[in-house]
Amino acid sequence: MSVYRTDFVVIGSGIAGLTFALRAAEQAEVVVITKKERSESNTNYAQGGIAGVLSPEDTFDLHFQDTLNAGAGLCHEDAVRVLVQEGPHQIRRLIELGARFDMERDAEGNPVLALGREGGHSRNRIVHYADQTGWEIERTLLEATRYHPRITIHEHFFALELILRDSECVGVWVLNTHSDEPEAFFARAVLLATGGCGQVYPHTTNPPIATGDGIAMAWRAGAYIANMEFMQFHPTTLYHPSARSFLISEAVRGEGAVLRLPDGTPFMEQHHPMKDLAPRDVVARAIDAEMKRLGLPCVYLDITHRPGEFLRQRFPVIYNRLQSVGIDMAREWIPVVPAAHYMCGGVQTDLYGRTSIPRLYAAGEVACTGVHGANRLASNSLLEALVFADRAATHAVEARWNQPRTDAVPPLEALMQASGVSEEVEHEDIRTRLHAVMHQKVGIVRRLASLQEAAQELQRLQRRAQLVVQKAPHRVEAWERWNLTIVGGLIVQCALRRRESRGLHTLVDFPHRDDVNFKRDTVLCRTAGLDTSEASLSHETRNSAPRSG
Repeated sequence: MSVYRTDFVVIGSGIAGLTFALRAAEQAEVVVITKKERSESNTNYAQGGIAGVLSPEDTFDLHFQDTLNAGAGLCHEDAVRVLVQEGPHQIRRLIELGARFDMERDAEGNPVLALGREGGHSRNRIVHYADQTGWEIERTLLEATRYHPRITIHEHFFALELILRDSECVGVWVLNTHSDEPEAFFARAVLLATGGCGQVYPHTTNPPIATGDGIAMAWRAGAYIANMEFMQFHPTTLYHPSARSFLISEAVRGEGAVLRLPDGTPFMEQHHPMKDLAPRDVVARAIDAEMKRLGLPCVYLDITHRPGEFLRQRFPVIYNRLQSVGIDMAREWIPVVPAAHYMCGGVQTDLYGRTSIPRLYAAGEVACTGVHGANRLASNSLLEALVFADRAATHAVEARWNQPRTDAVPPLEALMQASGVSEEVEHEDIRTRLHAVMHQKVGIVRRLASLQEAAQELQRLQRRAQLVVQKAPHRVEAWERWNLTIVGGLIVQCALRRRESRGLHTLVDFPHRDDVNFKRDTVLCRTAGLDTSEASLSHETRNSAPRSG
């Protein structure tokens, strides 16, 4: 077993992790741990763009209000103010680093950013790079970190457990998959930037790495976890019997695409006054309702009224992916279904990325900053990752946390109670059963009885998954299955506690929004009792200035 020490450890190499690393490395040494290649992250798959007030026709107040409207009454207004006011500076910083966002000419012939619009936005404010915005941001940040003298990136290192000492996070246990040996990394502070958990569902826009590792690690360590009931289902992913699902960006509807039934009838006007540009949760539920009403396997997205050359230039990745499965989006309707896309909940943080565990920070999709409330406004996620990762790094550096001792390394707790595991348990396909439970009982529209059944089954799956980890601690897949069962259980527990329908959470038994009893976060903590809704990060903590460590 090897033991290492550095100033800061970042778990994850997407937009949040690399942004933190670049800022912290201005004054300190940073080690970035990533379980695959450094470029593999949810960031890479973000097609639509990044929202920001960059036009004279736009204002902070408009972006603020659009975000609140999408969040269905649960957005933290202080966090949203930070997001919209600090966002433009972060976008400009990306441009200074070399991001090649799409440009156009203004009335005087000067080059300006080409700003698009997506569902829920009242102004054009979406900065994009064709339909590969996330990829371009990731490329920019990787170039900036690649030869940085204070940043070391370890690829194919899988984070197992956080290391706690005196109730503070002082490091992380990592599985070096090159040697199949656990290694301990100690640091002044740790950032969780592990991305989302879409793989908890069978149909998802997320890459295979999105297994909720950061949320599960934080849960086992005793951190507050919030609002896991709010899983955003992207309304339009390709439906194809022989091709892997992939996202058809919301920007396609922003460019005029219309959702249709098989007979050509447009149906969104019956569900929302914004029609096809309604917020994602509205569109996803509308598609789900029409599919169930008519017994359809999918609906169709029609953008055939736009010229083929325009579509090839505006959406090159989508265009080519569709061509590869025999669909010409300039001539044919695109078959689409909703799929798990973005987790609005996660590890609860304050305005500086601090979790409820001292020295542990979180940013990006793994974190619940309060920005998204009950539903994320399109293209706010990349912006949130930039803004709060930068704030977390600034705080972590200014806090001057002392270097922890590296002697008497705490044991890897998850393996301390290893016991005999039967062959039946080891070979049970836990992930297949998890997917069936989540799809059938914890989908877009939920029922209380189904959630209760799901809770019992997920407890059983979680116990079996942990036993497999204890028997095979060097198998990354075993840890991922355990993490997924934990995340699935947290989604269900939060959903059971929200006896209303709000935003992304639709509960048939309680079809109306209840601001009297549920206009608050749903907060869980393993070590403080399962439901700690009244003990979440306080308003005072959320707004306090950086404190010294």
